[in-house]
Order: sequence, then C-alpha cells, then structure tokens
Amino acid sequence: MEEKKKCMCGCSDVRVVACSGASNVGQIANRAAIELAKEKVAGFFCLAGVGGHIKGMVKSAKEAGLMVAIDGCPVQCAAKTLQHAEIEPAIQIIVTELGIEKSHEIAFDKKDCSVVVEKVKEEMGCKPPGPNSCLNRGDKVYDYTE
Repeated sequence: MEEKKKCMCGCSDVRVVACSGASNVGQIANRAAIELAKEKVAGFFCLAGVGGHIKGMVKSAKEAGLMVAIDGCPVQCAAKTLQHAEIEPAIQIIVTELGIEKSHEIAFDKKDCSVVVEKVKEEMGCKPPGPNSCLNRGDKVYDYTE
C-alpha cells in the first residue's frame, strides 16, 4: 500500500536553500530554488548568511516551519551548512541522485531544473496549482536584523 504524503507546502513558512556550486548541478540547484520561490512554493533563503553565522539569519532559519535543502552533488554543501548551524533540513534533494550527471560546465538544461522543482514538490506532497491550491499564498519577507 502506497503511503499518502501530507501536503507540507501548506506550511506557513517553507524556506529553501540551495547549493550554487561551480558546476552544472550547483547551478541547477540554485535555479530550482529560484523557480520554487517564483511559484510561491517556498521562500528562497540565504544559505551564505547561515554559513557566515549572521545571527539574525541563523535565528530566522531555525524558526522556519519547513526547511528544504537542494544540493547539487553528494558533497551536500547546502545540507551540511545548515547542519553546522544546528538546522536539519526536513527535505533534502541531491540533483545527481535524480540521474543528472555533474560536469564543470556552468551552463545547464532547463529541463533538468524542472525535474528538480517537480521532485521538491513531490517530496512536499504539493497539489498542482489551481484556485484552491496550497501554492496560492503571498510572498514572504524575512527580517534578518539582529
């Protein structure tokens, strides 16, 4: 029997961080996070601020209702940066585990980005956008002041 996933994108404060490494998969991860923010699935959050131990950003990240980490490759820089700040991502996607091969080219195929976006939505249990969709909510604005 297949387990039904609860729609986590109904969470009032979903945030996504991404690797933006110097490879195609790093750029795919970053672009997927941007697309998720544009679609209002999650607020794009600054991983560098967490890694830089900026107090307000770390505090804000810890207060997230749901944290999603998109890593380009098995090195898992995004998830490890969160974990270093004692933040465990609820969902972690590794681009290379989706059958996308890593190269040191910065250019990437937009279709690969779509695969990652759809995988995040699947893991979150999101319903397709519609008038009563869980994806129809306003933009989030985060206050990083200390």
